[in-house]
Amino acid sequence: MNVKTILAAKGGDIVCIESTADLAAAVKLLTTHRIGAVVIRGAGGRLGGILSERDIVSAISEHGAAALTLPVSQVMTRNVATCGEDDSIASIMERMTEGKFRHMPVVAKGELIGLVSIGDVVKQRVGEIEQESEAMRDYIRTA
Repeated sequence: MNVKTILAAKGGDIVCIESTADLAAAVKLLTTHRIGAVVIRGAGGRLGGILSERDIVSAISEHGAAALTLPVSQVMTRNVATCGEDDSIASIMERMTEGKFRHMPVVAKGELIGLVSIGDVVKQRVGEIEQESEAMRDYIRTA
């Protein structure tokens, strides 16, 4: 299974915010959509950065409540790990675990086409394991 499988199931909708928006607007967007990260789209549909709940917590830890007035560009992660549609689920699970992040933008030909979360990856993997388990049960029943 690969990233394309996840995107086919969940769709390619990406919640984005402008880099000039303040952190309070980003928090509102995360809450409204019940998500853990938003993408900052750069010029030409390219990835400009990502803002996660962890980035927000770090900013509040450093600046206190005043962090909510900071622009997203000052808090976002700029060096973002990405994946492609053909990357395996196992490989992105490994990269997310090693990098200690939970969201990975999907890029094709330099353009942002989706976003996968660790929740999406785990859901897909659990589905695979359930299918394998059912196939094994069927095999045992017919043996």
